[in-house]
Amino acid sequence: MTQFPSCFEDPDDTRAAIMKATYDALCEHGYSELTIQRIGDEFPKSKSLLYHHYDSKDELLFDFLEFMLDQLEGQMPTYRDGGADEHVEEIVDQTFGFGDLETSTDFTRAFVELRAQAAHDEDYREYFTRSDQFVRKHVAHTIRSGIEQGLFQDVDPQETAAFFQIVFAGTMTQRVTSNDDVLEEARSAFERYVRECLLKAK
Repeated sequence: MTQFPSCFEDPDDTRAAIMKATYDALCEHGYSELTIQRIGDEFPKSKSLLYHHYDSKDELLFDFLEFMLDQLEGQMPTYRDGGADEHVEEIVDQTFGFGDLETSTDFTRAFVELRAQAAHDEDYREYFTRSDQFVRKHVAHTIRSGIEQGLFQDVDPQETAAFFQIVFAGTMTQRVTSNDDVLEEARSAFERYVRECLLKAK
């Protein structure tokens, strides 16, 4: 049975049930082999509901992607006033831990598969552009707050946030597309950057 994020457990409405069915089918078959029929095979209700709500596989996937992006945004650590340095450490933990648990590996794989479509599809690119912008805005706010608190060096918040966002995206892709286990070494280097280039010496 496919493992899935808690947001898919016991879906209590039709859209949530469709999203879970899409998720299960995508994880099992991959993007290239995904069809409405295979999504329908995972859907506990009448398959006619799929065609009632969606005219095509792509339309369903765009809605699914919107749903997944909402989940990604929801998994970003919640900023707490005071202690921006601790919040950055939490972001680093989330970045290098995302997808390393059995219950989230399939979610990460599905997310990366859909992101790959943005290489040649403008609609997918628009969704992921918005997601990237969310991550950068979130991290830039944390960096800016840390500078104001005297915890961080006087770095450029936007440039630093862009670096964090690239590391975040690259970590997800590396985890599910390669058997070359370099993430631990990459994390050590990234933590050194945070200590030496971001945090103020105490």
